[in-house]
Parts: sequence; structure tokens; C-alpha cells
Amino acid sequence: MASTELRRKARKNRVVSKLRQDNIKRLTRKPVLKLVDIEKIKEEFAAKAASKKKTASEKVEKEPVKKAEAKAAVKEKVAEKKVVKNGPKKSTASAGVKKTAPKTKKETPDKKKEDKA
Repeated sequence: MASTELRRKARKNRVVSKLRQDNIKRLTRKPVLKLVDIEKIKEEFAAKAASKKKTASEKVEKEPVKKAEAKAAVKEKVAEKKVVKNGPKKSTASAGVKKTAPKTKKETPDKKKEDKA
């Protein structure tokens, strides 16, 4: 029995192993370390934290005024809804929607009955 060479399978196996090796190389590669000024970064974080505290304190002072206004607005809306409920009712069906008559089926004579008659 003569042995045959499976060329396509061999090529596929080589490609698969090459891809696996490339993935391993890519995943194990270390990034280039850059010179970083740690003190400067710490100062930036401190500045951001300070600005957040200032804005948070300003928001706390403004919130009670907004809540009082919001409550008044809600009361007004509730009062308006009560007036609308007690007022005249409007029909939604006649608000520009036209009803069409149902389509009638066309009468088709049976050919078999005509041929026999």
C-alpha cells in the first residue's frame, strides 16, 4: 500500500500552529515603560477631589429651593388634572379618524355550475 501525503491538512496544521504561537507572543509581550511623574499625578487627583467637594457643597445649598419649587409645581399639575376631569369629555374617535366601510367580496360565478347548466 502506498502512503499518500495530505498536503491540505498539513498546510492547515502549520497555519494553526503559527497562529497559536503568534497569539502567545502577543499576550506575553510587555508594554514599554514610560517615565511618569507620580507627584504631578497626585496633585491632579487632589485638585479634582477639592473641586468636587466645592460643587457638592454648592448643590446641597441649592437643592432645598428646588425641592420647594418642585412641590409647588406638582400641586399645580394635580389641580389642573382635577379641573380637566370634571370638564366636558371629548371623544377620541371623532378626532379626525374616518371609519371606512368593510370591503365586500366580489361575487364570482362557479364555472362548474355554468358548464352543467
